[in-house]
Amino acid sequence: MQSFRPEQAGSTREDGPATTATVLQAGTEWLVDAAGCDPRQLSDLRHLQDICAELVDTLRLRVIGAPHWHQFPNLDGDDQPGGVTGLYLLAESHLTCHTFPEQGRAAFNLYCCRRRPACDWEDFLGRRLGATHVVSRSIPRGPAEPNTFPCEGQP
Repeated sequence: MQSFRPEQAGSTREDGPATTATVLQAGTEWLVDAAGCDPRQLSDLRHLQDICAELVDTLRLRVIGAPHWHQFPNLDGDDQPGGVTGLYLLAESHLTCHTFPEQGRAAFNLYCCRRRPACDWEDFLGRRLGATHVVSRSIPRGPAEPNTFPCEGQP
């Protein structure tokens, strides 16, 4: 079936009728919190873009369109840059990055609807952001029982 959206050209997901939705049976979401990070690195937009690009490359993720980034002003009111938020729309779902330099913290969220090897977030963020404490939660997504979700127009 031909996709109506050019950004789906590289996707391996099969499109079906608009009234059906197949349940995700192999999705995982990672919620990652890093503390004790170097505040300068947490406000360095280019450095954070490089970190996310490395994650995308290492995990063989497929980015759809251009990533979206925003640099916030410093909460202290000086001329130094503040935290950063980044969002990557992926064929597999999404990757986000949020930094809080004033607290030395960063938060990452990666959701993949395909099986993916685990990332060693503690080692990676320790090396790339100087994180001294990393908590990574892995959450399987999808229902406990294999079936399909009913959609509008279906019994």
